[in-house]
Parts: sequence; structure tokens; C-alpha cells
Amino acid sequence: MKHSTKLVWAASLSAFLLAAGACGKAEDKSEGSAEKAGATMGKAIDQAAEKAGEAMKEAGEKVSEEAKDAVDKMKNNK
Repeated sequence: MKHSTKLVWAASLSAFLLAAGACGKAEDKSEGSAEKAGATMGKAIDQAAEKAGEAMKEAGEKVSEEAKDAVDKMKNNK
């Protein structure tokens, strides 16, 4: 009886260790849907921020040019 009890415990422990080891491997190999969605969302946010930055730069340049033109017109009218 003692020998069979030890064998059952050893088999149970082996099965547990194999199952626990397999759980970690599955997570390491693939990303979950939340991680994929987060990465996609991050890329979209980066692209939107880049486009907004370019638009802000162009708008700033245009305002600056118009302000210079307005100042020149005021100087010429005096």
C-alpha cells in the first residue's frame, strides 16, 4: 500500500507540474485580444497625433504670415 500511495502522489505532482508549465508557455507565445486591440489603438493614436501636429504647424505658419502681412499693411497706411 505504501508503494502505491507514493506512486499516486508522484504521478499527481508530475501532472500538476506539466499542467502549470504548459499554462505559462501559451501566454508567452501569443498576445491576447486586449493586447492586440491596445497596440492597434496605440498606432491609431500616434497617427492622429502626428497629423494633428502637422496641421497645427501649418496653421501656425499661416497665422504668422497673415500677421506679418497685417503689420506691413498698417505700416504702409501711415
